Amino acid sequence: MRLSHLVPGAPDVAVTGFAIDHRKVAPGTIFGAFEGARVNGEDFIPAAVEAGAVAVVARSAARVEGALHVRSDEPRALFAALASRFFAPFPATCVAVTGTNGKTSTVEMTRQLWRMAGRHAASIGTLGVTTADDRVTTGLTTPDVVTFLSNVGGLAREGVTHLAFEASSHGLTQYRTEGLPVAAAAFTNLSRDHLDYHGDMAAYFTAKLRLFAEVLSATGTAVVWRDDPQSERVVNLARERGNRIVTVGEHGDDLRLVAREPTLLGQGLTIRAGDADHRVTLPLIGAYQAANALVAAGLVIATGGDVAATIAGLARLQPVRGRLERAAITTTGAPVYVDYAHTPDALEAATAALRPHVEGRLILVFGAGGDRDQGKREPMGEAAARTADVVIVTDDNPRGEDAAAIRAAVLKGAPGAREIGDRRSAIAAAVADAGAGDIVLIAGKGHEQGQIVGDLVLPFDDVAVARECAA
Repeated sequence: MRLSHLVPGAPDVAVTGFAIDHRKVAPGTIFGAFEGARVNGEDFIPAAVEAGAVAVVARSAARVEGALHVRSDEPRALFAALASRFFAPFPATCVAVTGTNGKTSTVEMTRQLWRMAGRHAASIGTLGVTTADDRVTTGLTTPDVVTFLSNVGGLAREGVTHLAFEASSHGLTQYRTEGLPVAAAAFTNLSRDHLDYHGDMAAYFTAKLRLFAEVLSATGTAVVWRDDPQSERVVNLARERGNRIVTVGEHGDDLRLVAREPTLLGQGLTIRAGDADHRVTLPLIGAYQAANALVAAGLVIATGGDVAATIAGLARLQPVRGRLERAAITTTGAPVYVDYAHTPDALEAATAALRPHVEGRLILVFGAGGDRDQGKREPMGEAAARTADVVIVTDDNPRGEDAAAIRAAVLKGAPGAREIGDRRSAIAAAVADAGAGDIVLIAGKGHEQGQIVGDLVLPFDDVAVARECAA
């Protein structure tokens, strides 16, 4: 592709790629220089030009010498728009999911439902890039825009026609998911998270609303979990833009959850669609798993899926890695579950999901991450003390903070909890303590394969450790 085709009036030189890291610049690259929370990309413009950048997308005030300066008041947005033209074409049907909890499960369930309908589908999010044949971990809920668009373009070249991806608040704020024709956008729920980045709940919600205000196609559909208190704002925004609206949940108009009955290994759902009631057994436990499944079904139906066949497909959904995943059974017969819950609301949802299956005690092992929203730590402790019978506070990913100080903040909300800093020892203690009729829940890290301590990522998998301890 030629630079003149991307930027009117630009020199007619070849464009070989895009980069926002100057170390990845090669001759012919368009470099994006953005101001960040910790690093200012404008400081690396000379290095990028020296490495062969033919153009630099940056603020008008930035200094660019030796390459075309493509100026913009919002350089991230312009960079994404140019990159999308370079990496296109993309899958014909793309949908995005935002919300505090449930994004990963919803995009993966959407992918599975599409696959059941014979579609060549993929998902992108916290678990990585997932297709029917392969999975490539990216390590971020929403990767940088170059990685994201190159991955999506690559999927299209492999024949993928349907894509579901997570749209995090960080990703939406930083224009990491731009350039795709988004046919449907879903809202799951809103609760406290990432306030270390956004500052307050209003800014956090505004970031998520950008998916519906700017990213969703003008002819697209908004799929909304109607039982969340903030869903009204999403519905009103979609209505103002003239988007089609599909609502799901107990208060949903399109897929109404009429009844939900827990079973030994799942739950029976009665879903009303139009004038018909559909009964299906979802092989996943917990109210929030039912919520994610209904949102996924809403996305599939919004993009042309058959209503009856899609609802029937819920009975064949497979568990999502690290989301209420049953990791092991102890020698006493107590099941051990692993979940990614790392907010007060998510902890309550996970414990509530398991409670109907507990005959004895619910034993909870969890911690809080370092260098993240400190204000949620005590509420997490309060949620744990309120919903579990036995609470063990341990380390999550301390990152650059003192692990003992993080645990102390959590313990303020759960003063009667047991403190075991070493996560392996905490899991071992919970497994050893579990008797017949008890259930163990290990929360916070879910699918993660490492524990971040300082600048190190130490190998650690909650599922693997639980199995070792149970054995």
